[in-house]
Amino acid sequence: MESFGERVRRLRQFKVMTQTDLATKAGISIVTVTRLENDEGDIKPRPTTVRRLATALGVDPSWLLFGEEDEMGKAAA
Repeated sequence: MESFGERVRRLRQFKVMTQTDLATKAGISIVTVTRLENDEGDIKPRPTTVRRLATALGVDPSWLLFGEEDEMGKAAA
């Protein structure tokens, strides 16, 4: 099962974005994106961070968190 960070990385790469691009578009730090994608420690993203990432990536926040639904279908926001 994919982790939160793996889903973020896969979708970011699919959309041909760098970590810097995603951080800028989401309004969060590059360090946060890097840590989340690398699943460093037990880092849990804040709800606002999840919403910002989901909006920047064009998906539903629940898909990023839990991998529910099809990211290209119902989860697309």
